[in-house]
Amino acid sequence: MPTRFQAAIFDVDGVLVDSPHQKAWRESLRELMEGQWSDIRGQTTWSPGAFTPHVYQEKMSGKPRMSGAWAAIEFFKVPDAGARAGQYAARKQAMVVRLIEAGDFTAYPDALRFIIAVKDAGIRAAAASSSKNAKLFLRQIRLDTFAREHGISSPSLRPGLTLLDFFDADVSGRDFAHGKPHPEMFLTAAHELGAAPETAIVMEDAAAGVEAAKAGGMAAIGIARAHDEDLLSAAGADIVVTALDEVDLAALSDGQLATKG
Repeated sequence: MPTRFQAAIFDVDGVLVDSPHQKAWRESLRELMEGQWSDIRGQTTWSPGAFTPHVYQEKMSGKPRMSGAWAAIEFFKVPDAGARAGQYAARKQAMVVRLIEAGDFTAYPDALRFIIAVKDAGIRAAAASSSKNAKLFLRQIRLDTFAREHGISSPSLRPGLTLLDFFDADVSGRDFAHGKPHPEMFLTAAHELGAAPETAIVMEDAAAGVEAAKAGGMAAIGIARAHDEDLLSAAGADIVVTALDEVDLAALSDGQLATKG
């Protein structure tokens, strides 16, 4: 018989929220290339249209801030990477905070429905994002308001409940020794939920995150919001969906991963 899932671990950017991280990475690099770094622009492979969603998903998504900056700089062959990565990361961080505070993001309704169902099934939940901005998102999302607007009734909900409040643990933004695809973050989340790795399931939209889950001995659902099903399957996801509404909740309650129909 399959082991019943005891822990559900959620990445934040791209899983729970449509975040402005990709926009901030793209636009902050454009500002640098058209401004302070214009003198070295011709030595790079960057152009305004070269920073595509595929580049973000394959090279940067799911990584800590400095790792993401290094990945982009190396991909676009920017010279003096050591001197420029910190500058790029700092500019991106300032921009993403401005975008978040301006409300330039949305929560995915399928993800909110899924996490409510998971908690109602008696599975404890944790947020686990490399982003130090995750709490800024989570505390702005009102689950009670969402449930009322979508006709959802749940014993897990109470007035004033934010998504941050809803989690049983949150390890987002911590300074771990190893970033994804190392499993340290997810193993820590499972430990803080009191669950063995083999009883944990991870929801991820990035290949590096799926690889981290599998390296930690956990199940993984890949969420292909960027039409990157092949990338997530190649990383080892147990199932790949385009929205969490496609997950068979009855099978999940029995410790199995399957899609509806």
